[in-house]
Amino acid sequence: MNRRDLFRVSALSALGGSLPLSLARSADQPLGADEMIHKYLAAETKRISAKFMDGAKSKAEWEKIRPRLKREFLDMLGLDPLPEKTPLKATVTGSLERGDVVIEKLHYQSKPGLYVTANLYRPKSVNPDRKDGGGTKLPAILYVCGHSGRGRDGNKTAFQDHGMWFASNGYVCLIVDTLQLGEIAGKHHGTYNLNRFWWHSRGYTPAGVECWNGIRGIDYLCSLPYVDADKIGVTGISGGGATTNWVAAADDRVKVAVPVSGVSDLECYVTDQVINGHCDCMFFHNIYQWEWTTALALFAPKPLLFANSDDDKIFPMSGNKRIIERLRTCYAMFGAKENVDEHVSKGGHDYRPDLRIAIFAFFHKHLKGDKAPIKDADFPKIEGKELRAFADDKDIPKDAINATADETFAPVAKVTLPTEKNFGTWKIDLLKQLKEKTFRHLPPPTKMLEGHSGKGEDEYRTEANISFPVYIKSKGGDKQITLVVLNPDEGHRKETEFWTKRYPDDSQVTIHPRGGGPKQWAKKNPPNTVERSLVLLGQTVDSGRVWDVLATAAMRLDGKLRAVGKGPAGILAGFAALFNHLSKEKECLIIDEVVIVDPPVSHRDGPHFLNVMRVLDIPEALGLLAPEVKLTLIGKNAKDKAFDRTAAIFAAAGAKDKFKQE
Repeated sequence: MNRRDLFRVSALSALGGSLPLSLARSADQPLGADEMIHKYLAAETKRISAKFMDGAKSKAEWEKIRPRLKREFLDMLGLDPLPEKTPLKATVTGSLERGDVVIEKLHYQSKPGLYVTANLYRPKSVNPDRKDGGGTKLPAILYVCGHSGRGRDGNKTAFQDHGMWFASNGYVCLIVDTLQLGEIAGKHHGTYNLNRFWWHSRGYTPAGVECWNGIRGIDYLCSLPYVDADKIGVTGISGGGATTNWVAAADDRVKVAVPVSGVSDLECYVTDQVINGHCDCMFFHNIYQWEWTTALALFAPKPLLFANSDDDKIFPMSGNKRIIERLRTCYAMFGAKENVDEHVSKGGHDYRPDLRIAIFAFFHKHLKGDKAPIKDADFPKIEGKELRAFADDKDIPKDAINATADETFAPVAKVTLPTEKNFGTWKIDLLKQLKEKTFRHLPPPTKMLEGHSGKGEDEYRTEANISFPVYIKSKGGDKQITLVVLNPDEGHRKETEFWTKRYPDDSQVTIHPRGGGPKQWAKKNPPNTVERSLVLLGQTVDSGRVWDVLATAAMRLDGKLRAVGKGPAGILAGFAALFNHLSKEKECLIIDEVVIVDPPVSHRDGPHFLNVMRVLDIPEALGLLAPEVKLTLIGKNAKDKAFDRTAAIFAAAGAKDKFKQE
């Protein structure tokens, strides 16, 4: 390749139904960074929203793919494989009576040390000491709470009237606290305002915790001798409405579900930015790029009441209408149109008498076969402190892990290092896992086309509405090229000086991948709109940046291409080189050297890719570059013990000399 072809731009096409992509100079009037990213989000939302029920058009098609979708759903909650059902160690710490109702204060452990505080409401006529409960077994309701703060009392105290109504009408009702607002508080707001974007890398969402706590709550209900395990319902409002969806889709024991003002669709969440009104417990990590209502479809054709309010700003009617239309289509496919219904109450985000009556009547009809008129819940309030499972701070168990559940709930991968004998299969397996669990949206480069050539400052477009600045310094001739990847806040002039001094004879292409440099979109914490919206579309900002680096590298030079960067940007360069190997076309192996200054030792410190730590961490990822790609680590952390694993992998690949630490 001669110098006039030095900066040839490639065209790339998407894999698996993604939008066609191109890498070309942006010839049109450039959009502002905010307009550009939100147009991108809207377009991706539109594409994904066309995939309700993964495209199934018949009952037979749906039943064929449902087992796979169930696994995908659990995976996106961080629950695949399901955690071990360890002993609940359920403990009743006290009880009180109100009329014909007994309220038990209790706690159980959904996992060792993960305490769930709860109140069980049951009819006084039940005899818990008899194996048969003293008579006929009763239907049971798992009530999962919304975001009603009651401090040390737990948010279960805010919904006591529901427990009272159910117990007064012949049900057993277990009201469980949430992680965020229970008696032993954890966190729901990691990426909303705490900058814990490593939740994405770890594959952790508090939605998974709330779902699991609910599943274990059903375990507890089914252990009670007076509960009919074949008649289990679940309901809740707001965050509890979302958890109702998760539990109903995940646990086949649920026979009736009533989510109340707890779910919208991607068009509302992302395009209309309704995500800004919600914390992280409302969302699974949509790595499989589902149309959001598909989660509710997993519950079909069992009875479901979709209950909402007509003036709810965080669950707008526009989304509600689309969801119920999809659900009616789904239930009609099963010949069960009568099993799905909606109730729309007039007012804002709250319970009102008509809403409660509709909820109670639906359960009465489908769990008890009773269509008699229903009265609203109207009971004297119980002081929150009387409902505490742990009466005082000193009573909170010392082994409680609620506050650090995000550190342990979603386990990270423990990668066994390869040997010389199994290196090839070891590498293939990890690359496959990365593609399936982390980079499903990442298309590989294909054939190369003629494009723009030039030098100086330019702008490349790698996807519709995604462009970024490129700075080119050509030395002419067939020189080696250094591709410099910048972090978002780095200035290109200052940073390129380091690389110019290190490689003075190289031509240099410097890029600020999406969202960086002069193309940064507005950032506000909370609610971190763009970063969180992308996860609902199966991506992260950083996974998109890997694509930008790879696409830029795909200018296809006959000479050598070295990709370099500092900190997280250097890891982006490494992953771009790594994804050379995901193409079956040998000519696509276009980066043969990676140099990283001050590398982070774990994805906990960035860059953040969905679920990546469930597959591997940075030392193993860099090891996958062997044996084709040379790797040099420089400066801070370069000789950290974590990178002994990288060295061991290069040695197993027979490429020990290709890994250097300075």
